[in-house]
Amino acid sequence: MKNILQAFVVAFSMYSKIPMPQIEWKRDNMKYSLCFFPLIGAVIGLLIWLWALLCVQLAFGNILFAAVAVLLSVLLTGGIHLDGFCDTMDALGSHQTVERKLEILKDSHTGAFAIIGCVLFLLIDFALFAQLGADSPLLPVVCTGFVLSRVLSGLAVVTFRCAKNSGLLSAFSNAAEKKRVAVVLVLEGVVCVALMLLLHLYSGLFCLLGAAVAFVYYRFMSYRQFGGTTGDLAGFFLQSAELLIAASAVISAAIVY
Repeated sequence: MKNILQAFVVAFSMYSKIPMPQIEWKRDNMKYSLCFFPLIGAVIGLLIWLWALLCVQLAFGNILFAAVAVLLSVLLTGGIHLDGFCDTMDALGSHQTVERKLEILKDSHTGAFAIIGCVLFLLIDFALFAQLGADSPLLPVVCTGFVLSRVLSGLAVVTFRCAKNSGLLSAFSNAAEKKRVAVVLVLEGVVCVALMLLLHLYSGLFCLLGAAVAFVYYRFMSYRQFGGTTGDLAGFFLQSAELLIAASAVISAAIVY
């Protein structure tokens, strides 16, 4: 039980800025930490949904709603996934060899493609939340997508090939009890899928399709461009998946309504 509680702390300490007790990271308390990764998405989704309810009650406009919704996601994660997204944009934009792309991922300098990618991501994310609006019946589906994206990201860590034998993703992958973690993540994924479909059948299907497209592209891109996955690529996937889920909700709203 102690290791399970510590695995929870490790997950939230690594992937969020939510205050947690300071503990030493060891293989025993890291092996199940990925099981708790989706809970961070649940916290983000819940807070965005609560913010939406407040916006409706206080008659705040959709611009303010969207701005804070995007900000909440970045603040609660400390921008760790957005950083990976930016690094990946730099590496993909370089059109270099696999070895050189992996070096660019580790480079602390920010290139033009990272800045362009970050600005575009934030603008599109903001636009999608503004288009949905705080009173949208589809917002709970999008909020559930924050959980699903982390389920898929965790599954990739324990099933995809690592591009290198160093780095945090490799450390979590090597420490994980892969089969048990995969089973738990699949069960969490089933709950996410069921909830998204129960909340809104057609939009749920659209959003699940968006998440699936992001996951398939992640697998193809990471192996083809980098020889496997890394922590930065995992961040790129997570942000891309959340963007596609929100975009799918907006598109489905235009079709259904």
